[in-house]
Amino acid sequence: MSPDHPVDEAMTARAVIDADGLLVEWNAGAERLLGHSAAEVLGRPAADLLADAGADGTAAPGRDRWDGVVTLRRRDGGTLPVWVLAHRLRCPQEGPDRWLVVTPLDPDGTRKHDDPLDDVLLLDSPCAIVIYDEQLRVHSVNSVMAEVLDLPAENVRGLRTHEMAGMALGNDLEGRLHHVLTTGRGTAVRTYVPVGDRTLSWLARMAPIRDTLGRVRGVSVAAHDFTEQHQAQKRLQLVNEASVRIGTTLDVTTTAQELADICVPALADFVSVDLLDPAEHGELPEGRPVAPIGLRRTAHRIIDSDGGGVVVVEPGQLDHYPATSPQADALLAGHTIVASDATGDLDQWLSWDPQRADHIKKYGIHTSMSVPIQARGTTLGVAVLSRFANPQAFSPDDVLLAEEVTARAAVCIDNARRYSRERETALALQRSLLPRSLPRTAALEAASRYLPAARSGVGGDWFDVIPLSGMRVAMVVGDVVGHGIQASATMGRLRTAVRTLADIDLAPDELLTHLDDLVVRLSEEAGTDGVSGEVGATCLYAVYDPVSRRCTLARAGHPSPVMVPPGAGPVEIDLPAGPPLGLGGLPFESAEVELREGTVLALYTDGLIETRERDIDASHALLCQALAASSDSLDETCDRVLHTLLPPGGAADDVALLVARTQGLPASRVATWDIPSDPALVAPIRKQVVEQIERWNLTEATFTAELVVSELVTNAIRYGMHPIRLRLIHDATTLICEVSDTSHTAPHLRRAKTYDEGGRGLLLVAQLTQRWGSRHTADGKTIWAEIGLLGET
Repeated sequence: MSPDHPVDEAMTARAVIDADGLLVEWNAGAERLLGHSAAEVLGRPAADLLADAGADGTAAPGRDRWDGVVTLRRRDGGTLPVWVLAHRLRCPQEGPDRWLVVTPLDPDGTRKHDDPLDDVLLLDSPCAIVIYDEQLRVHSVNSVMAEVLDLPAENVRGLRTHEMAGMALGNDLEGRLHHVLTTGRGTAVRTYVPVGDRTLSWLARMAPIRDTLGRVRGVSVAAHDFTEQHQAQKRLQLVNEASVRIGTTLDVTTTAQELADICVPALADFVSVDLLDPAEHGELPEGRPVAPIGLRRTAHRIIDSDGGGVVVVEPGQLDHYPATSPQADALLAGHTIVASDATGDLDQWLSWDPQRADHIKKYGIHTSMSVPIQARGTTLGVAVLSRFANPQAFSPDDVLLAEEVTARAAVCIDNARRYSRERETALALQRSLLPRSLPRTAALEAASRYLPAARSGVGGDWFDVIPLSGMRVAMVVGDVVGHGIQASATMGRLRTAVRTLADIDLAPDELLTHLDDLVVRLSEEAGTDGVSGEVGATCLYAVYDPVSRRCTLARAGHPSPVMVPPGAGPVEIDLPAGPPLGLGGLPFESAEVELREGTVLALYTDGLIETRERDIDASHALLCQALAASSDSLDETCDRVLHTLLPPGGAADDVALLVARTQGLPASRVATWDIPSDPALVAPIRKQVVEQIERWNLTEATFTAELVVSELVTNAIRYGMHPIRLRLIHDATTLICEVSDTSHTAPHLRRAKTYDEGGRGLLLVAQLTQRWGSRHTADGKTIWAEIGLLGET
């Protein structure tokens, strides 16, 4: 005994027995009790000290604590009946358990006649009270504390806290008792006491006991049971945690797994979540299901594991459950059902599948609870909660808690299911509105990618490549504000409008002006009660001419494209920004750049470069880096760009990417004539055209070309304004005839009457050519017609 910690080790007989039954610790009190020294007994079987094999105990030896009377052998050959208390010692390094065996030594023989602790009245207190003496040993306990400890009050006298309550709990409490004893200041502590299969929550108030001279002679501990309040607090905490942790994504599987994770180990040792498969069109069947019920395992969780071993059904597996199964019974009844070994209904519940029942019994599952997952009047599935490590059966409070948590998860699962169905619908609509393949043109080769947002759903991004007259081609990339079916539908309307406006060969800035008017009208239509809707979009429109190798571009609030000239590094094309579509009345400006043959153009939406992880400049630098890597395949370039800029889990916004490599039309495939204002010269012009076609070895198109040139040139001389120019262009599959003049009046196709002498020329042109039309230019107009070729030259 020391002044710092006034404990006399010899006042308690204490020994420690290892997993093999050998004595590994033996204190001075044990030597005093039986006469054996530590050297004589350490390493020997503890059973050698027993005088009889039987023992009168109050608990089974298989539990974590045992107390009772045993007869021990003394060193002098005699025997001694002794009351002992044994605690299982859990090894923190997961080694074999040991047992601590203690008994007090004649505490009454050491009592003082003037002990102030005897004056403390305990017996009538409703609180559980224990009195400790100056050596921090139990002096006395009242009947309430003896009942809580489930130990005889007369036998615990003289024990220390860890000898009475166990090492883990006792060491901490003894330190606090020592603090009160030495400082004379009381304190309060919350503690959790394992008693049998339960863990009690206590608020212990420690106060010093003083004698008439004011000296601290002991410590009183009054313990108040707040187990019910603690359990209620834990339930509220679990419900609050469920509201935070469940529903973090709009994915059904993830949400189901979150439900399983939140319930283990707080509520159950094993949880499985099985959901009904949606019928056609993604709808769940109405009303209550009918047995047998097909359920797909969506998630499960087992304590300290991923479900291996105890799990019979793997995630994603579809199983059918009859009316006698836990899953089907709860769904058919429409409420929670609890079954346990104690009531005998668990065996009956599992009788439908003997193999499954044997597997479950192998792992010691003794109670199960099936909770239907229901939301908005729809049955989604069932959650089955089971216990095997926790020895307690489910209480009514556990059922209420499971139903509350499951109800919260059900709403999140239903939201995720509805979102998934809408996302699939929107994605199908989006992909049906986007071009299935890009057209092959003589002006450029192109590749594209479209990726829907990983979390926010399908949006309104689109791209397109539109062949124009004169071998020219238009490229367009746009982005509609918002996500979902509405954004996809708006995107489809804008893409159709762009194609229509491109067909009449509007300049890029004029096309965006007309598109802006359309978005304004869509916004007005989307609003109600005079309030404007929120339809908006951005767009980039570019027209490339392979003859002049020049590209005209305009943008409406959209990122500028990046070009990579042959043998040079990537450069962002400097374009006037332009306002987003939908503001109305603001002008758009276009710019013209010369593109050498083989120049790569990258047009994209802002989802490619806008991210929370880095700023725009850093993303733009990565884009240029990805484009700078040389590659003959534009598909490889697209994949490299997406891999470089997008996170592994997908982008937060839709991404549309269009990559094109320009091609130039050689001058040898273009022929131009200036036409005098004399109808008599049409024949010589026609002859020169035939000669040129023969030089190109396109004789199969001679007759049609001669007729088309004759008609278009004659009309230009009669109705147009000088100067007049004729141009022939051809590639491997098409011969184009173009006649330009300075008149802004466009011709129109009409059906001539029977006795009319004219009016049939354009009708013949339309019948003999693939397509024809007119386009306005800065100086007037151009009438063009395309003649299909039978083969390549």
